[in-house]
Amino acid sequence: MSTGVIILIVIAVVVVLGVAALALRTRGAQGSRGLKRRFGPEYERAVARHDGNTKAAEHELAQLVERHGGLKKRALDPAEAERFETRWAAAQEHFVDEPREAVAEAERLLAEAAETRGFPAGDRYEEQLEALAVRHAPHVQGYRHLHHVARNGADTEEMRAALLEGRGLFEELVGGPRRTSERTHAGGAEADEGRHRHRRT
Repeated sequence: MSTGVIILIVIAVVVVLGVAALALRTRGAQGSRGLKRRFGPEYERAVARHDGNTKAAEHELAQLVERHGGLKKRALDPAEAERFETRWAAAQEHFVDEPREAVAEAERLLAEAAETRGFPAGDRYEEQLEALAVRHAPHVQGYRHLHHVARNGADTEEMRAALLEGRGLFEELVGGPRRTSERTHAGGAEADEGRHRHRRT
């Protein structure tokens, strides 16, 4: 084999390896962008949880997609949605007098609504949270916060913040943000009025 042929073979191998490396980098970048788009703030949480190691974080998130990405959600019928909305509005209205009970009820409602929509059962909180993160990443932190406050307690303002934060996921699960917002805003107005009455007395 002549020297010229050997040189051509070496050049060809180098070119093939370079193209393969570029393809891998491009696919990795596209995968990263896809995970960032899909998980949003949950992507940043995963990176922080892995001390800035994006590869480890992306591996974890990709596994979540593999486990829960094929989950089949079912729609709520109008009567189910109405029952959930009524209970949520009641919980928010009761917040002034019984904040801990209101927060606990809101957490139960999120778990029940998720289970009714086809997510893992509420008694498997971590698994349910993972599945929700795959489908409702922008709002899953609200559920996490509400769960933490309901289980560990907090001052009134943090409980209020958790209740409001959890409402975003509730509205997505129930599928009626307009009616839920009207109810919960009304409940919030009543709560504000109740606070003013308590302060005056």
